[in-house]
Amino acid sequence: MQEALGPELGADAVAAAGEVAQPAPAVRRPILLAIGGIIVLLVIGYIVAPPFPPGGHPGEPISFPLDAINANFELPAPHAIIDLDPSAPPSHDIVTFDLTISSTLLTGWLIMAIIVVLAVLLSRGVQVMPSRAQNALEYVYEGLANFATSLGGPPARRYVPIFTALFLFILFSNWSGLVPFVGRVPQLRAPTSDLNVTIGLALFSFGLFHVEGVRRLGARGYLGKFFSLRAFREEGLMGGVIALFVGTIEFMLEFVKPVTLAMRLFGNIYGGEVALGVITALTIAVIPVAMLSLEVLLNFMQALIFSVLTLMFTLIATEGHGEEHAERPHDAVEAMPKGAVAPAHG
Repeated sequence: MQEALGPELGADAVAAAGEVAQPAPAVRRPILLAIGGIIVLLVIGYIVAPPFPPGGHPGEPISFPLDAINANFELPAPHAIIDLDPSAPPSHDIVTFDLTISSTLLTGWLIMAIIVVLAVLLSRGVQVMPSRAQNALEYVYEGLANFATSLGGPPARRYVPIFTALFLFILFSNWSGLVPFVGRVPQLRAPTSDLNVTIGLALFSFGLFHVEGVRRLGARGYLGKFFSLRAFREEGLMGGVIALFVGTIEFMLEFVKPVTLAMRLFGNIYGGEVALGVITALTIAVIPVAMLSLEVLLNFMQALIFSVLTLMFTLIATEGHGEEHAERPHDAVEAMPKGAVAPAHG
C-alpha cells in the first residue's frame, strides 16, 4: 500500500486501517470491566456457596470433578411445583401428560407477563413525535416486520404479529436459562429446555400453517396440492401414479415438521444449559464467560430459526399449486427498464 500511494500517504492509510481494526478504548473498557466483574462474581459465588454432592447438604466435602458435574447436571424432566392430580405421583418422564404446574410452565407464564407489561408500558401514550420508549418498541417491531417481509414478500405481512410474538417469547425463554438463579432453584427453569414446551410450540406452528392453508385454498384445493389427479390427464397413467406417490410422501413429511421444530429447539437449549453449568463447575470463571457470550448468540439464532421456519411453512401452505412460478409484483418492478425507457419490441 505504501508503494502504491507514496511514502507519506501510504503511511497515513496504514495507520488509519490499524486504528479501525482495533476496538475503540471507550468500547473496549466497559467490555473488559464487565468480563472482570463476571469472573469476580463467579469466584465469590464458588467460595460463598460451593457445590455439594447431589442429595447432600452444603458444606459437605465433594469429590472433584464428579460431584461438581453431577451438582450442575439437570434432568430433562422439569420439576412439578403443583400437582393437580394428587391421585398419582408426578411423572419424571421427558414427555409427560400429567396435570401439573411445572417449573418451565411457571417460568413461561412469567415471561409472557413480562412481554405483555413491557408492550403496554412502551406503547402507552403513542404520539406522532415518539418518545424513547416508543422508538424502542417501533424499532423492534419494524425491524422484525421488515425482516419477515424480506423473506416472504408482501404475503408475509399478515403473519408479522405471529412471527414477532413467537420470536420474542422463544428468545426470552432461551435467555432466561442464562440468568444465574434460573435452573438452580426448583421453581424456575427455562421453558424451552423442556421438551413438553417445545412440542407445544411446534404443534401450534403445525396447526397454524395447515389451518391457514385450508382457509386460503379450501380443503379440496389444499389436499389437491398433495393428491392431485391432474397428472393422470396430462401425463398418463404412469405419470399420475408417480405424482400421487410423490404427493403422498410430501403429505407424510408434513408430520415430520413439528418433530424437527420441537427437537431442534429443545436439544440446543437444554444441551447448552447443561454444558454451561458443567463447564462453570469445572473451570469456575474464565471459560464460562466466553461460553455465556456464545450461548446468547446461539439462543438468539434458535429463536430466529423457529419463527422463520413457522413463517415460511405457513407461506408455503397458503400457496396454491403452480403459484410458485408465477411472477410476483416486486419481480415485475425489478424487470422494468430503468429511466422510463420502453423495452424494445421485436
